[in-house]
Amino acid sequence: MLLSSAILAPLGLAQDGLAIRVNVGLVNVAFTARNAAGKLVADLTKDDLEVLDDGAPQTISFFARSADLALALGLIADVSGSQERFLKSHERDLNTFLKNVLHEKDSAFLVCFGNRIRLMSDFSSKREPLIDALKDSEKEKHGPLDGSYPVIGPRGERRILGTAFYDALYYATVEKLGDEKLEGGRRALIVFSDGEDNSSAHHMLDAIEAAQSTDTVIYALRYTETDKRGPNARNKYGTSVMARIAKDTGGRDFDAREENMKSAFTEIEAELRASYQLAYHSSNSDGTFHKLVVRSKRPGVVIRAKSGYLAKEGL
Repeated sequence: MLLSSAILAPLGLAQDGLAIRVNVGLVNVAFTARNAAGKLVADLTKDDLEVLDDGAPQTISFFARSADLALALGLIADVSGSQERFLKSHERDLNTFLKNVLHEKDSAFLVCFGNRIRLMSDFSSKREPLIDALKDSEKEKHGPLDGSYPVIGPRGERRILGTAFYDALYYATVEKLGDEKLEGGRRALIVFSDGEDNSSAHHMLDAIEAAQSTDTVIYALRYTETDKRGPNARNKYGTSVMARIAKDTGGRDFDAREENMKSAFTEIEAELRASYQLAYHSSNSDGTFHKLVVRSKRPGVVIRAKSGYLAKEGL
């Protein structure tokens, strides 16, 4: 079962650097649930849930399990110098993940970025084009990112330094997962980076807002390159950025230096299969951020969802 255009809130896309706003006739929320032992809970019903919008209880208008909905997945790969070794070493695990997670009704795309943001592979239900495109990005440090693949975001924007992390998240979300032609369903990004940025026109809150407005869950796979003295201040900032983006969109962040990435892919796959989607009507039209809480009525069950949404003005 797919979310129809009548269910999904229409999206207003940003222009000239302005933040996007969600039409909140209907607020869409993706979420996961775990029990007290940390195990995913896959048998919740609408009656097991309570939704609070700025503390006010809401009536759930739509509810579905992930198995009933198509998945639109974006892979966002940082190919700046600090990340080259990280991506190559986890190609096999990513290939296995895509083989397991992409079904006939699902699709994924690949965006690679340094200071430019390139669409390396458009939506496909097959993993081979995605892996082949990722390999292309590794052939030369500046190879396919010099113009062989289409640009995501503004075409003529001048960039001096090397890593446009926030812009990559923002434009991948707005231009790909926010496309009105995209059929309804689940939306997620898996981001491979250290969270450091020195070349974006947008900032962290823009990236978070874009994800919240399109109901996109972000999973962050972080590899921070440090020297023998340990992380520096910029490394620590990147770490906090990726943790914040994942948390505020209902996703998770993983430290590739501390955790097994094969296990991380397995956990993400399990969450994507055991997640839920709900929607409720809202009359908010004041252009401000509204806090969202989804709670389970079952004892010991903890819900993870986005932290809120920015309402469209003047509805």
